[in-house]
Amino acid sequence: MNLIIQGADIATPDLKHLAKLAGAAAIEAITPSAFRLRDATAHVDIAPFCEEKKLDYAFVPAERRLAEQRLAVMDMDSTLITIECIDEIADMQGLKPQVAAITAAAMRGELDYPQSLRERVALLKGLKAGALKRVYDERVRLSPGAEIMIARFRRLDIKTLLVSGGFTFFTERICERLQLDYTRSNMLEIADDMLTGKVVGEIVDAEVKKQALIEKREELGINKEQIIGMGDGANDLKFMSEAGVGIAYHAKPVVRAQATHALTWVGLDGVLNLFN
Repeated sequence: MNLIIQGADIATPDLKHLAKLAGAAAIEAITPSAFRLRDATAHVDIAPFCEEKKLDYAFVPAERRLAEQRLAVMDMDSTLITIECIDEIADMQGLKPQVAAITAAAMRGELDYPQSLRERVALLKGLKAGALKRVYDERVRLSPGAEIMIARFRRLDIKTLLVSGGFTFFTERICERLQLDYTRSNMLEIADDMLTGKVVGEIVDAEVKKQALIEKREELGINKEQIIGMGDGANDLKFMSEAGVGIAYHAKPVVRAQATHALTWVGLDGVLNLFN
């Protein structure tokens, strides 16, 4: 195994200390903010040391290759982008605290996702549809490193699937912006240029996200080990479990605990460093 260390500011003494703890054979720079400690072994002090120093760490099989991956599946809100769109839409109604509280509980796995979504969307009833464009134009920002990661996927012909409990208004624009291949998300009902407080059709919850991955896997004729899954909330765990490598990105504790790897301090381009 190789130990990958990533962080905004990695002090040389800290890197050497980790190499000593892991009994690493060599230290190799991947980027200025990522290093590979070759032939490393686990040590009980590595996790707390990295936590103290605000470093991400991951034990990675030396033979794992990014070029062998064929599909990357990712959540949108708080993963590919920095915000929760529904919270920002609610802000237009002066309801962000109420909606954000429901969102946070759902992401922690404390609430049934479909019901929590219906409750949040109901609070948006009567909002002018133009608020969606305002949120996209004024508040949607890609997560750091997103464009670098997606560009690398395209060069390697790794297909991309965006699965979101968010809304088509945003996923379709993000897909076009980043040239993603596929998407699955919820559609807000609009009548007379206002939100009705309802969702059209099937709600994209954890199970639907998982099924979207499985359908695309079968369509592409690939296996689980050729899939990367990325998410931040409890409703991402099912689809992440269907990926050979599941990455918790700036995620809730329940997700970090179950993912293959967790990235907390670096951007999405850190995903690339988890493969040789």
